[in-house]
Amino acid sequence: MTPNFAVVRIENGGRRWGIPIVVPLFLLWIPAILLGPLVLLVLWAVCIAVDVSFLNAVSTFWGIVCGLRGTDVRVCADGNRITVRIL
Repeated sequence: MTPNFAVVRIENGGRRWGIPIVVPLFLLWIPAILLGPLVLLVLWAVCIAVDVSFLNAVSTFWGIVCGLRGTDVRVCADGNRITVRIL
């Protein structure tokens, strides 16, 4: 199952709290569906050029997208923190 939401929290060095921003990832599927045929055509041409199986490339990409659920990324620099959680 693909991830539906991401929560982004930005914390400034002076303040120890940050407002979580909820990003609805399911809204990104609307432009993805519209651009899908073009992306698949380009992917097909690239797979022919480098001699890779088209179905294997698509299934690998889909596995990566579905595996993003539960990802937790934290970046700290100069007292600032950014946290991204994919739900």
